[in-house]
Amino acid sequence: MGNVTTLPRSRPLTRDDLNAMPDDGHRYELLDGSLIVTPAPSRAHQRVLARLHLVLASAIPRNLEMLFAPFDVVLAADTVLQPDLLIARRADFTPRDLPVAPLLAVEILSPSTRRIDLHTKRARYEAAGCPSYWVVDPDDPAIIAWELRDGQYAEVARARDTESFRVTAPFPVQFRPTDLTT
Repeated sequence: MGNVTTLPRSRPLTRDDLNAMPDDGHRYELLDGSLIVTPAPSRAHQRVLARLHLVLASAIPRNLEMLFAPFDVVLAADTVLQPDLLIARRADFTPRDLPVAPLLAVEILSPSTRRIDLHTKRARYEAAGCPSYWVVDPDDPAIIAWELRDGQYAEVARARDTESFRVTAPFPVQFRPTDLTT
């Protein structure tokens, strides 16, 4: 039998506890001391992620870097998230993580993560000061973008199917949700 990890039961989890988790193909994240475990992503999820990367790679400025999960974004000692795609200033990264909120966090919805991505993670990124947060629904296909305005997220773009999705932050980009799924 492989390594067994015993988690503490009497306190919220920390990054040290997260670092002790096995490398077993699951994604482990911490949200305010609670462990979130998600299975490997689906083919549709990975297709959308790959195509979104191509769209954004053609527009991203040189001083920014784009990475995929699993890569830790450390928002607090008890909150370590792994957005599906993140963009941050190159200078903000350490070799192992991003110790500040990214400029953009993107989550691709799945049945097991939809509620967490649309509500809990969105609220946590907002509280951490992440300037832009997007969610992509590969089944619809649709995308929604929020930007931080006076400390709260305001919806700045929404598109479905062949509608144009256009944003200016963290850099100008335009595409259609169907560009990510077909």
